[in-house]
Amino acid sequence: MDFITEKDRIYATDASGDIVAEVTFPTENGVSTIDHTFVTPALRGEGVAGKLVQLAVDKILSDGNEIAATCSYADAWLKRHPEYRRVNSGPIACRIDRRRK
Repeated sequence: MDFITEKDRIYATDASGDIVAEVTFPTENGVSTIDHTFVTPALRGEGVAGKLVQLAVDKILSDGNEIAATCSYADAWLKRHPEYRRVNSGPIACRIDRRRK
């Protein structure tokens, strides 16, 4: 799967251009907050969401920012990977689903 990386988002599309996987992480004051992870049902259980969060964490750190998470999946992933220090980001509640193309 080929992932497309933008300033605050990493995603993949299918042959039709529809988003099949996405993670978003807006940055404010040096803190990038992973606020949304999406994987189409056809790809669930294949490790795609974990790969997305890993890519997001790597990009956040390479950009020199701190990591935060309000997405429940990203929060659980970060708890399983304590090697990545994160800042307290407040309550867990993914942003409203607004998938973009």
